[in-house]
Amino acid sequence: MNSHLQILQQYFGYDNFRLEQANAVENVISKKDTFVLMPTGGGKSLCYQVPALVLEGTAIVISPLIALMKDQVDALRVNGISASYINSSMSSFEQNETLTQLKNGQLKLLYVAPEKLSADNGAFLKLLNDVNISLFAVDEAHCVSHWGHDFRPDYLYLNGLKNQFPDIPIIALTASADEITRKDIIKQLNLQNPLVLVSSFNRANIKYFVQPKKSVLQNIIQYLNEHPDDSGIIYCLSRKGTEEMSNNLRENGINSAFYHAGISSAERAKVQEDFLKDKTRVMVATIAFGMGIDKSNVRFVMHADLPKNIESYYQETGRAGRDGLPSEAILFYSNADVIKLKRFAMIEGNEEQSELMLRKLKQMSDFAEMQKCRRQYLMEYFGEKHEGNCNSCDYCLSDFETFDATVDAQKLLSAVYRLKERYGKTLIIDFLQGSQSVKITDYMRSLPTYGVGNNQDKNYWQNLITQLLIKGILAESNEEFSVLKLNDESKSVAFKDKKVIFEKVKERAKAVTVAEIETDYSSPDIDANEELFAELKTLRREIAERENVPPYVIFSDATLMELSAYLPNSKEELSQISGFGAFKIEKYGEIFLPAILEFCRKNSVKSKISGKKPKKVREPKKAAKSTSGTFATTFELYKQNHSVEEIARLRSLSTTTIQNHLSRFVESGEIEASTLMNIDKIAPIIEIAKSQTIQSLKVIKEQLGDDFSYFEIHVAIAYHKWLQKSNIIF
Repeated sequence: MNSHLQILQQYFGYDNFRLEQANAVENVISKKDTFVLMPTGGGKSLCYQVPALVLEGTAIVISPLIALMKDQVDALRVNGISASYINSSMSSFEQNETLTQLKNGQLKLLYVAPEKLSADNGAFLKLLNDVNISLFAVDEAHCVSHWGHDFRPDYLYLNGLKNQFPDIPIIALTASADEITRKDIIKQLNLQNPLVLVSSFNRANIKYFVQPKKSVLQNIIQYLNEHPDDSGIIYCLSRKGTEEMSNNLRENGINSAFYHAGISSAERAKVQEDFLKDKTRVMVATIAFGMGIDKSNVRFVMHADLPKNIESYYQETGRAGRDGLPSEAILFYSNADVIKLKRFAMIEGNEEQSELMLRKLKQMSDFAEMQKCRRQYLMEYFGEKHEGNCNSCDYCLSDFETFDATVDAQKLLSAVYRLKERYGKTLIIDFLQGSQSVKITDYMRSLPTYGVGNNQDKNYWQNLITQLLIKGILAESNEEFSVLKLNDESKSVAFKDKKVIFEKVKERAKAVTVAEIETDYSSPDIDANEELFAELKTLRREIAERENVPPYVIFSDATLMELSAYLPNSKEELSQISGFGAFKIEKYGEIFLPAILEFCRKNSVKSKISGKKPKKVREPKKAAKSTSGTFATTFELYKQNHSVEEIARLRSLSTTTIQNHLSRFVESGEIEASTLMNIDKIAPIIEIAKSQTIQSLKVIKEQLGDDFSYFEIHVAIAYHKWLQKSNIIF
């Protein structure tokens, strides 16, 4: 057996290398420079850790993250390998002690931050002249490139390594770099005739979904409730956004924490540790979180805001499913995010860099907007071919029909031409729809194309513009406030009757659809008092903690907003508030009323309940004729007589998720409860459920014992809800 295979087995417990690991290891052992591009979770670290144990001397690993260094070193030490690190979290004494170990040849691997090489006029690099070095490993190597998505100036100091140590092999590693970035990394690090190893970018176990950025919080809450055992990451653009999202999730009973560069390093370390140890289920974070995160059981990665480029998106979504099990990447997309990010992309005094950032942002928005297999787009972006039809992204799972858009395309192109290619999407659409906006001049109104598009709504024209841009039939100037331009393809359509055939979504596949959420949210123009609203939320949280239930089970935010807006002063007035039925008035009225009365007294205000419209009485829901998305897929397989276990296997989902899906159809009356469970078990479950103040499946299970499963309890309760909606007395 080769020495490197023995080491792999002895220290890491693997019998074989995977992807391009073996080629990388052999090349480094031969003391040749190597460039490795391998997806997140592909095992990049073994590409330098194994050679470090084969070769004599110490491997110097340049890594940008303190937390990652510690994790890597801890893992190596557990495997009996002498490793250490030097970074700013250590005292001078600890650093000197480590340097002594290095000089004495007691370390096989030493991790250092890139700034260590440039500190103190390169004192550390001078010290390395007296050390037996086996190799240099540059992790997250895209940080050295101006063209990369995460450029760090300290990495530029690595440029001199090859000159100072010409005989020491350098291995550069990254998980995401397009072709221009790869070439720049090789140039910046002065790699000599490197072996370039690019593993497949295909993360086959990840499903990709892009959804419109509407009702994001409700969508996320529903998704998390549908996947109660799954852990994941939600990325937001701003620090404030992460805090608000995490707080909202916690108020809805979801175990969540936030992470961004604005919290102290001690807090960041604690939050990260809790997530890694499964003490925190959902991490809401900015891009400051995640590089080098080794947590293998991340089941989903969501983007509440658009990433700046494909590299960031790919790297962040790659943190899901590192264990190879089915996982999901969900992006909530809005063109408003593109407009916001364009401002950040403009770098004053650096036109070339601004142009690059805008181009990368455009490619990111194309990914979200185009009618194409998401996986195919990602892989082609990184220079790898894929035939499409992956059957595991929202595009491939959706139903489409083709339509002839030639006439509408001609109308749009004519509008751009008549307006002399001087305006952006919004004004062009207003012009086509015959808008009376003050921005539409009298001259514009006199043009023959004015108002010819009033047969279609704004969304239709926005989508048509997007598809024409993606297909190259229309162009757009590359600047912050871009304008639409014609090109040769535009003229072929406008003047030579070239056909424009597009696909239209009949039924879009979604990871989660907000249509399935029952919300109590009242009209958004409620004039709620923020001070009282905050106080009522505190009261609600205290009750929820006493009763050991999520706060939203007590009352929704919408109910608390109504309380703080209409200030009911009595139990009779409470009955006018959405969410307060007779039972809850008796149970919680005397808890909430004193807080409202005290607020009224303190602020000299009276009840405003007389100005509130009566509560709407909802009609019982009818059984859905058709259901879209993931539930429909489960239902179709069930109708084909597949068992729960078979559906779970076919869909690569947990049996619990499939059971939850089927329970929904019991509640809608489309599946009979007796087909899923013994009908004799239904009555005892419902009797206990009816006696509960706050419904708890766990309590029902404890009372009924092991003869009743959670699935049976779910089904029985769903059946009871169907009976109630159908006005059938049980």
